[in-house]
Amino acid sequence: MFETLKSDWRAVFERDPAARNWLEVLTYPGLHAITWHRIAHLLWRRNLKFPARLISQVNRFLTGIEIHPGARIGKGFFIDHGMGVVIGETAEIGENVLLYHGVTLGGVSLEKKKRHPTLGNNVVVATGAKVLGAITIGDNAKIGANAVVLKDVPPDSTVVGVPGRVAMQNGKRVEPDPLTHGRGLDPEGEMIQSLQRRLDALESRLKALGLTNTDGREPSPQESEGTDAAL
Repeated sequence: MFETLKSDWRAVFERDPAARNWLEVLTYPGLHAITWHRIAHLLWRRNLKFPARLISQVNRFLTGIEIHPGARIGKGFFIDHGMGVVIGETAEIGENVLLYHGVTLGGVSLEKKKRHPTLGNNVVVATGAKVLGAITIGDNAKIGANAVVLKDVPPDSTVVGVPGRVAMQNGKRVEPDPLTHGRGLDPEGEMIQSLQRRLDALESRLKALGLTNTDGREPSPQESEGTDAAL
């Protein structure tokens, strides 16, 4: 365990250029969070569930980072900034993984089974990303900021967008322009246009029946009498 904690300590200096000395690093909430989680996880594995959950809740209160004591996390783990990070019970994280603030490793099932993601080694998950379900993120993968990942990600890939899709793999673009999938999506605008088309069609029918004027006004009583006489 001490070797693992040393790896976590070294990861701060390797991943954060703002880390200048060990006194500053001692103030990092991400380091506090993983240290307390290691202790809580040890108790959890020894079936001391309540003390483990108690430490987890205190950890959450002090750091703003919620890690379930059942989550399995490898060496060299680092959470940069950290506020708002949530890691579920059955999550599994490999070695040298980097998470930024606002990341969620969550579940999409209420069944008591594996329901949280598995992250390989050297994975980077950027700010605000959501990785949901019992999916696997391959080694060396990168998840873009605010992406929502619902499917497995192959190794050496970069995922962006909502829902997340692979934009690069092995250093090469998968699509000529990987960011076009989110453009032009305006549900409210499409709904308004659909209503406008229906309104135009209705006005055309009313005009054909003589129930409205060409300018869209309702006919006057005199005009209505003329229309009735014509009918």
